[in-house]
Amino acid sequence: QVRLVESGGGLVQAGGSLRLSCADSGSIVNFFAMGWYRQAPGKSRVLVAGVDPGGSTNYADSVNGRITISRDNANHTVYLQMNSLKPADTAVYYCNTFPTPLDSWGQGTQVTVSS
Repeated sequence: QVRLVESGGGLVQAGGSLRLSCADSGSIVNFFAMGWYRQAPGKSRVLVAGVDPGGSTNYADSVNGRITISRDNANHTVYLQMNSLKPADTAVYYCNTFPTPLDSWGQGTQVTVSS
């Protein structure tokens, strides 16, 4: 059973940085394109960044230039480095396969950016 565990969220002031991690209990990270998604209060979950098995990346326009996705296949982990954070980045962040997510989602990690 696939189990994705997100961590690294927290409360940060605008302009600050956070590094999110997504650990995979199985091996999907090593073989699938992975993405970070976020869901802000009252809004739908959206993709913010994706990385394919070869390391090619994609970013939503809203985060491009401020966020970097990376993967460590040896440790079955996907990272999201977020810099220059804005209050609009406040959301619960999830990882899953990309571009089509699996039905099963982790618990996510809360990112709150204060102004």
